[in-house]
Amino acid sequence: MASHIVGYPRMGPKRELKFALESFWDKKSSAEDLQKVATELRASIWKQMAGAGIKYIPSNTFSYYDQVLDTATMLGAVPPRYNYGGGEIGFDVYFSMARGNASVPAMEMTKWFDTNYHFIVPELGPEVKFSYASHKAVNEYKEAKELGVDTVPVLVGPVSFLLQSKPAKGVEKSFPLLSLLDKILPIYKEVIAELKAAGASWIQFDEPTLVLDLESHQLDAFTKAYAELESSLSGLNVLVETYFADVPAGAFKTLTTLKGVTAFGFDLVRGTKTIELIKGEYPSGKYLFAGVVDGRNIWANDLSASLSTLQSLEGIVGKDKLVVSTSCSLLHTAVDLVNEPKLDKEIKSWLAFAAQKVVEVDALAKALAGQKNEEIFSANAAALASRKSSPRVNNEAVQKAAAALKGSEHRRATTVSARLDAQQKKLNLPILPTTTIGSFPQTIELRRVRREYKANKISEDDYIKAIKEEISKVVKLQEELDIDVLVHGEPERNDMVEYFGEQLSGFAFTANGWVQSYGSRCVKPPIIYGDVSRPKPMTVFWSTAAQSFTKRPMKGMLTGPVTILNWSFVRNDQPRFETCYQIALAIKDEVEDLEKAGITVIQIDEAALREGLPLRKAEHAFYLDWAVHSFRITNTGVQDTTQIHTHMCYSNFNDIIHSIINMDADVITIENSRSDEKLLSVFREGVKYGAGIGPGVYDIHSPRIPSTEEIADRINKMLAVLDTNILWVNPDCGLKTRKYGEVKPALQNMVEAAKVIRTQLASAK
Repeated sequence: MASHIVGYPRMGPKRELKFALESFWDKKSSAEDLQKVATELRASIWKQMAGAGIKYIPSNTFSYYDQVLDTATMLGAVPPRYNYGGGEIGFDVYFSMARGNASVPAMEMTKWFDTNYHFIVPELGPEVKFSYASHKAVNEYKEAKELGVDTVPVLVGPVSFLLQSKPAKGVEKSFPLLSLLDKILPIYKEVIAELKAAGASWIQFDEPTLVLDLESHQLDAFTKAYAELESSLSGLNVLVETYFADVPAGAFKTLTTLKGVTAFGFDLVRGTKTIELIKGEYPSGKYLFAGVVDGRNIWANDLSASLSTLQSLEGIVGKDKLVVSTSCSLLHTAVDLVNEPKLDKEIKSWLAFAAQKVVEVDALAKALAGQKNEEIFSANAAALASRKSSPRVNNEAVQKAAAALKGSEHRRATTVSARLDAQQKKLNLPILPTTTIGSFPQTIELRRVRREYKANKISEDDYIKAIKEEISKVVKLQEELDIDVLVHGEPERNDMVEYFGEQLSGFAFTANGWVQSYGSRCVKPPIIYGDVSRPKPMTVFWSTAAQSFTKRPMKGMLTGPVTILNWSFVRNDQPRFETCYQIALAIKDEVEDLEKAGITVIQIDEAALREGLPLRKAEHAFYLDWAVHSFRITNTGVQDTTQIHTHMCYSNFNDIIHSIINMDADVITIENSRSDEKLLSVFREGVKYGAGIGPGVYDIHSPRIPSTEEIADRINKMLAVLDTNILWVNPDCGLKTRKYGEVKPALQNMVEAAKVIRTQLASAK
């Protein structure tokens, strides 16, 4: 029985690629050094999977930044501002597209479906001159073959590529991106021809957009694309892979009738309804790649249940046509439990990271073939039983408190306009008040202090002194820049979710459970294994210390319940909304303690609210109802004079703007600049927003420093659709990934731009 892995983490078990990328970007190492690290990582991954017995091993799932950007470069789809002159695209153009450079901004970055992984959004239009400009897919196939590993090259499918793109600046928003299909298919044919010539016998096209609510003309594009590719694909086994949700009935029919395709891959973890479609009508003689091992969470598979599912599918498609697979790429999970020697042994037995999931896939394939490893299956059953019965999972008091939430909407007693009036009397802010989102640059020295404190190399007193000194510097800098509402810079936090999870019950933490978010940015999601509560205050000490350094308003900085949920590995033994309500109650306690301590502005970040939106429209209302409700729970009890902020970033918010309004925050800061001010269009179309709002005026994920004039121009565009008395001026996101040499001049220009516009508005009266 055959086995398959959709994709594998790229960063390496100890984030080797992250450090190599950052060293290269900082000009501390060469392109050859970076390529050497990448080559070693790829070789290790391929050999690991081959050694584990996996038959269908992917290649071209490695990336220096993002697989969609890789596809754009393969097609030569480079926006003119990057001055691409033709030929093979090198690192200069590639990383300028991803990160921007001193003279031009980066391309838009947004979330990959409903994950915390980000991709670079291709900018397309009728004038784009496509060309075969990156041979990465073929080169990596050859590289693996030289190591003795015959892989399945993976390409982002042509239709999903176009559907995940956007019209370039200057191109009508209504431009039909699928009209470019005829222009990109010849390049796909070239790639296929080279892969065949190199000896490939299988090829995998990732077409995840098939799980979305597609219109008939979009489904027709799949039929057209694969009919056009059929002759080029002749002689190859072709897998079309889907993931992240059920495949709707119409899309299932389109998919399973595609010409030239010999295999179909399905996510049977998040897409259990697809099993019924497979049982109803599956094309004879086609392979079924059954994604029964979860690629998006870290819980050990229920091997017996998965084996039962596979056996039922075997009766439909035949023993020789069933392939055991992961539900999606393992990119979304941590790398290897071997790197977690300090993790609690009981909890560790409940988990499976990417390396363990490879073993699970192989164990299931062998069991299906009659070679069941009883030791593996017995250990798995014991771990599942241990988790189910463990007293550390359940807390009756927490469950009762969450259950008591039902029946109330948890809204503040007065309207947002009345609250804003009360807050202005207390805060006395100028029009167009300036602020930042929370974090300031995390210096090498600051990271050293945190690391040494965790390792017990410095005392708690020394740690507190060092962090207070850093907060004092950040506060002084903001005062010198004349920012109106300050932040403490979050020097005590490595990660906004990890920091809170470490102080909440029901959470476990890893030493090396890193997951790629974008580029070199990695996060270490907490593991929510049990009921959640807050044993003691989490931020009050640092927030009050920061407020003592200034007379200006200091924001208390919290991460909201929905974001903590969506950026964690969440328990799978109860509905997600129940866990979210538990987290909301914990954050509510913290909000009320901050208010009692004299903090008058409290930001509750919900950066990931949009990211958790289900992929199918029919499921949107239920999710948004409990997600927005969870946010309101956190601050329902505060006084009118306490100003509640929230922050959102790097998603398309236009389709949920009414839910954002329903959150009833006093002020929302929201990503805007990197997405070409897409957010503003919703206000141009007539949506009325009465709370404070700060659409980001510059992109913090690029090292580029925007000019005062550029920021002022952005503010004026905002004022064309938003009232002066509700507009805030702020960056797109937190500043932790930037250097002070970039942050200081950018913020200086931001404040100066706000002052310029204030002067203009005053003189216009």
